[in-house]
Amino acid sequence: MSADTDKQPRVVVVGTGAVGSTFAYTLMISGLAADIVLIDKERERAEGQVMDLNHGLVFAPPALIRAGDYADCAGAAVVVITAGTTQKPGESRLDLTARNVGICRDILAGIVEHTREAIIVIVTNPVDILTYDAVRHTGLPAGKVLGSGTVLDSARLRYLLSVHCQVDPRNVHAYVLGEHGDSEVAAWSMTHMAGLQMDRFCAQCGRCDHTEHRQGIFEEVRDSAYHVIAAKGATYYGIAQALVRIVGAIVRDEHSLLTVSSLVDGYLGMTDVAFSLPCIVGRQGIVRQVQPALSDVEADQLRASAAKLKEVQRSLPD
Repeated sequence: MSADTDKQPRVVVVGTGAVGSTFAYTLMISGLAADIVLIDKERERAEGQVMDLNHGLVFAPPALIRAGDYADCAGAAVVVITAGTTQKPGESRLDLTARNVGICRDILAGIVEHTREAIIVIVTNPVDILTYDAVRHTGLPAGKVLGSGTVLDSARLRYLLSVHCQVDPRNVHAYVLGEHGDSEVAAWSMTHMAGLQMDRFCAQCGRCDHTEHRQGIFEEVRDSAYHVIAAKGATYYGIAQALVRIVGAIVRDEHSLLTVSSLVDGYLGMTDVAFSLPCIVGRQGIVRQVQPALSDVEADQLRASAAKLKEVQRSLPD
């Protein structure tokens, strides 16, 4: 029995490697999409992933899951790009620029040939550089192109703070801004637990001198991908869940606040660069960026992150 695709949206996933296939599985069991299309340059791999996913549909919400091509982007609510070469042990995300720019440009050309209405979510690294390049090369409104950014980094920060402070992570609100990479910034001034700013919460708790632990927690967040890659070759569970969160905000028009990567123009004097800020995300993509009041130190760190990204942007081919 086919799913009722008129009532629930189509989501297209481009790239069926570890990240793309894990996201497709997580999306399937979420029930967010009734029509899931997998595209891969190796058609047989996409068909194999589809077969494996369909064998589990008896245990999941109804959905139509199929291998397709770029023509299937027409009518899609969201197109998620995960294709590209992956980070190797010892590589930074920015080291992937030269290898992945051309791949993503070819994919984007195939998408925009068939739709300029779908929201495009870039996952391929370096996500900030590729988000910037996607806006520049497609001519799409900046709000329709967003990167997964630091949604996962922010989740990692919330998790590690929850462990350290012995608080449910759902009651921790914390944000990582800037590059999804080595220059990212932990916005401690925006961190709250149980409605209290972190400094006030920690003063009441009194278990430790929290200022001594912040740097170690942040470094663990920043370097998490390196540790996972060294241990098992790739990260995919966390980012798959982060992507379902982003796609859910879009298809359900949630107006959720998420630290996605988007084109920044004017915040703290920074222009013509893409990085993560808190953004309201809904059916139209990025509804608006939120411009937080950061501490002077955090603002300087964010400017340094933007400068690093702009330096890489200048190396992009025309």
